[in-house]
Amino acid sequence: MVDQVVVSSIGKTLHIRMNRPEKKNALTRAMYYALADAVERADADPAVRVIAITGTGDAFTSGNDLADFIDRQSSSNAERPAMHFLATIAKAKKPLLAGVNGLAVGIGVTMLLHCDLVYAATEATFALPFINLGLVPEAASSLLLPQMIGYHRAAELFFLGNRFDAQTAREIGLVNAVHPKEALDAAVQEVATALAAKPPASLRMIKELLKGQAFDAAVAARFEQETTVFERQLQSPEAREAVEAILQKRTPDFSQFN
Repeated sequence: MVDQVVVSSIGKTLHIRMNRPEKKNALTRAMYYALADAVERADADPAVRVIAITGTGDAFTSGNDLADFIDRQSSSNAERPAMHFLATIAKAKKPLLAGVNGLAVGIGVTMLLHCDLVYAATEATFALPFINLGLVPEAASSLLLPQMIGYHRAAELFFLGNRFDAQTAREIGLVNAVHPKEALDAAVQEVATALAAKPPASLRMIKELLKGQAFDAAVAARFEQETTVFERQLQSPEAREAVEAILQKRTPDFSQFN
């Protein structure tokens, strides 16, 4: 079996690639742990100066694996590998780049808020469909996204859960630039190479200053707040109806809820 998280190096850049294209890179527990481990190792490795994350095929990641989501919904186990991964990238000290090669859904978007530079393929699409699953945002995105793009735009994306394209993502400031898909990897590597040539301590300190201690504390507090509400909603009738509708291939009916 081909590894579902592939790690490789180009110069001083560590590339982490989600590699489950047959499932649009839907993330399993094992993949979350592998991603977090790769980021942690890179952040501690003096030979690595830049970390880059991308996907395989026509998806960056379609979000959480449905089987894992259903199992998680029926489990009392509070462990969430996704939160471990998100906390890991939020705390990364080295520059973290993302190359969004295609579909990015849920955590495929919220993780971008913790990356320092984000580049997207022309064909990439984005969605934050938590509302459609009877859930709430994660990864401190309810704090970070309004700060990044403004309250009204963030509310529209969270309230409606609709898809939006790469150009829209660039216009609202979610991504730095858009490239043809065939040129995306090279564009990300070009920026990574430029960053790797900069003074590494200075680069780390600039990142630390940009985020700041107050920012880090606010993000940690929002992580905890969102997780508490997310866990409660995960067991809610609304979330059960959403999952049943997916399994039954029908439109969910939320009219019965207040």
